[in-house]
Amino acid sequence: MNSNSSSSSKWPLPRLYSDVNIYKPREYWDYENFQIEYSNPNNYEIVKKVGRGKYSEVFEGINVVTNEKVIIKVLRPVKRKKIKREIKILYNLHGGPNIVKLLDIIKDPSSGTISLVFECLDNVDFKSLFPTFDDYDIRFYIYQILKALDFCHSQGIMHRDVKPHNVIIDPRKKELRLIDWGLAEFYHPRQDYNVRVASRYYKGPELLIDFQYYDYSLDIWSLGCVLAGLIFKRDPFFCGVDNNDQLVKIARVLGTDGLFEYLTKYKKQLEPYFDDLLGRHTRKPWSKFINSDNQHLVNPVVLDLLDKMLVYDHAERILPKEALAHPYFEKIHQEEQQR
Repeated sequence: MNSNSSSSSKWPLPRLYSDVNIYKPREYWDYENFQIEYSNPNNYEIVKKVGRGKYSEVFEGINVVTNEKVIIKVLRPVKRKKIKREIKILYNLHGGPNIVKLLDIIKDPSSGTISLVFECLDNVDFKSLFPTFDDYDIRFYIYQILKALDFCHSQGIMHRDVKPHNVIIDPRKKELRLIDWGLAEFYHPRQDYNVRVASRYYKGPELLIDFQYYDYSLDIWSLGCVLAGLIFKRDPFFCGVDNNDQLVKIARVLGTDGLFEYLTKYKKQLEPYFDDLLGRHTRKPWSKFINSDNQHLVNPVVLDLLDKMLVYDHAERILPKEALAHPYFEKIHQEEQQR
């Protein structure tokens, strides 16, 4: 674990779950010394390809022993350490609310290729599903993602790649899973992390200003971007052409004053070429994004939640646990109590 306490000791720690891994046994988070146990690959047959990512190809498959549908994620050759991290995290989170379930791990005897076997949901692609969401759907599914995030954070884990693509939904059963834990990492206080995580449109300002001592709050920024995309029917909400432009796009909405305050607090300086790119912008009111197409999804309560999620200073963002109690989810709370 590489931490640099001299430069990081002055930064605020997360308000919740900052010391989870301190109280866990070493084998909980020490994934480098974790031994993977493989099952018989003959138990599975591939049916069809359903997707691909930077680090994997994804197939629908069948467990020929039980006849159940599964998802088989065939990993590309990456560092063994990264594979171990993803598997250990999936083990640790197994059975958590709205967390995709890892069922098995298999290895091809000839090529050595490792595949992860997951539960299969009868999901609908977000590109066709999200535009159909009404006000209640957005509240319901954002609440489900918050439950997954509060759980993984409570287990000392940051997801670091929250985006629509990593949320699968079966609208018939109203089931949601947070998937792709390949960039997830254990949170240790005062540790510096790689800022090359998350997908551009969902990267928090901390990543874009190269602040390495970030924490769980990164996930709330990313989810705030998802929520903004849903209620304003504008996904991605912040649409930069590269990482520098991404920060510019954020500043044009949240204002440059807040960004400069954030930089000063965390003693960060932007590269000189930002002087021309950024300019000076006042904060744009959310009302500027409301139109006849999305006004039925926007209300003061959701904008209050958005204001608490999309905050430059990661230490000031609302926590998933606090967000779950927000009035925006009042109807969901009532339904949970009735169950």
